[in-house]
Amino acid sequence: MTDSVNRRVAASQKRRRLTAAAARVLHEQGVERTTLADIAREADVPVGNVYYYFKTKDELVRAALSEHGTHLDELAAELGRLADPRARLKALVEAWIEQRDVAARFGCPTGTLAVELDKRADGVLDAEAGAMIRRLLDWVGGQFRELGLPDPDGLALTLVAGYQGMSLLANALRDPDVMAREGARLLRWLDSLEAPAGG
Repeated sequence: MTDSVNRRVAASQKRRRLTAAAARVLHEQGVERTTLADIAREADVPVGNVYYYFKTKDELVRAALSEHGTHLDELAAELGRLADPRARLKALVEAWIEQRDVAARFGCPTGTLAVELDKRADGVLDAEAGAMIRRLLDWVGGQFRELGLPDPDGLALTLVAGYQGMSLLANALRDPDVMAREGARLLRWLDSLEAPAGG
C-alpha cells in the first residue's frame, strides 16, 4: 500500500471512531452537556483532530444519528435472515430487552436524542432524529404487512410506542426490569395477533 492509501485508511478509521464515540457520548450525556473534547477522549483522538472531521457539534450530532441509522440497518439485515416476520418482530423485542441495562441508565438512544433535539429552535436535527424513528416504524410495519395483519402501520406504531414507553419508564425509574416485564408483554401480544380468516 502507498502512503497516501495508508493515510486515507487511517483517516477513515479515525472518522469512524469519532462517529461511534459521538453516538455513545451523546446518548449517555445528552447534546447540551457533551463537548467535542468528551467525544475526542472517548474516541482516543486528539481534540484538535475532531475539528478536521467535524466543524461543529451539530455535525457530530448528525454523524451520531447516522450511526444510529447504520445500527438499525445492521439489525434489520440480521433479523431479515429469519424466515418468519413474526419471528423477526419477536427477535427485535428480544434485542430491546437485552439492552435493558443501557435503557435504564440512559433511555433509548434515538428516542432521547429526538426529545432533546426537539427543544431546539432550528427544527433541523430533530427532524433527522424523527426520520430515524420513522425508518424503524416503516420496517416494523413491513413485517406486520407481510403477516397479512390489518392496519400494519397502526400495529407498528403500537409496538414502537411500547418500546419507547418502556425505555422511558426504565430510565425514569432506573429499573431495567421494566424492560424485561414490558418486553415479555409485547412478545405475548405479538403471539396473539392473527391474520383474518381467508386473508
